[in-house]
Amino acid sequence: MASEDEKSPSSNSGRSSIAQNYERDQEKPDALALPSHVPGSGTLDRLVETARDYAKQAASENTLKAYAKDWSHFSRWCRMKGIEPLPPSPEMIGLYLADLAAPTGRTPSQSASRPLSVSTIDRRLSGLAWNYTQRGFTLDRKNRHIATVLSGIKRKHARPPVQKEAILRDDILAMVATLPFDLRGLRDRAILLIGYAGGLRRSEIVSLDVHKDDTPDSGGWIEIFDKGALLTLNAKTGWREVEIGRGSKDQNCPVHALEQWLHFAKINFGPVFVRTSRDGEKALEARLNDKHVARLIKSTILKSGIRSDLPEKERLALFSGHSLRAGLASSAEVDERDVQKHLGHASAEMTRRYQRRRDRFRVNLTKAAGL
Repeated sequence: MASEDEKSPSSNSGRSSIAQNYERDQEKPDALALPSHVPGSGTLDRLVETARDYAKQAASENTLKAYAKDWSHFSRWCRMKGIEPLPPSPEMIGLYLADLAAPTGRTPSQSASRPLSVSTIDRRLSGLAWNYTQRGFTLDRKNRHIATVLSGIKRKHARPPVQKEAILRDDILAMVATLPFDLRGLRDRAILLIGYAGGLRRSEIVSLDVHKDDTPDSGGWIEIFDKGALLTLNAKTGWREVEIGRGSKDQNCPVHALEQWLHFAKINFGPVFVRTSRDGEKALEARLNDKHVARLIKSTILKSGIRSDLPEKERLALFSGHSLRAGLASSAEVDERDVQKHLGHASAEMTRRYQRRRDRFRVNLTKAAGL
């Protein structure tokens, strides 16, 4: 039986199936190949395998999954309209963007889908551009059929970004206080404190290895010194180093928490943060998924009673993995440039977005100008 992606509303069996072939190619990890006119050889075949491995590293796993969903959604939309997604049509993509912003029902008996946010629509367009590039096409985002529609969507529907609540100093202390002192508790305590003090993304936390090049999927490694820990990260914006100093007390010190976890879990090679046995008493070999960090934050938020004035559903919606980064940016009383470097931001403006509670008038240009 044909899958949903292989079906077409058209009854014309002679219509080209280029789009379907390209969709199947995208699902294959070995889509990169030698040109048809080049004979294969042992050396060239090995180079093809190497190129495929590098291609897999061109974007993060989460980004690639999002792009795959973007293409699947657009392909389904095209089939419903009786058209092919390939080659790219700026006119149809403009209509697709308009439908995302102000969707219409599929049939008179079906209700319209929920409108997407401007940021999601922009991301969808980026996903389409990436997918077209992988198929040998170029999508001109500046084409008037795309650019003017997107500009109008932004002008009419754009809203200030909804930011997650920052986890501040007292919050993080209350959260770690809810954790037990078994092996699983030691691990989760280290995750929260290292994530907070390092201003780390959840993917950066779980991708850490003990040493450089311990595992193929490593996103960085750690070095522990008398004064603190140095994290070398292959992050979203490239390689960067993050220094995490020791805290004033062992019970709140991220470096001490990391040392305790590594010692009692007997981890001296491979992933830093791994799964534990069901009883929480034995460290396993499998690396933790970044979703564990999000679940850990939400569960300790509930247990600690933070924002208990709100219903549980609203409390959970306020916090995410980014709350750790926002908490550090909002709590650290240091020069803004130091926070920017620590978080790996390319601009001070991006850092300010993370500073939920900062003195916006600490630098008073009015007085500096003599008024």
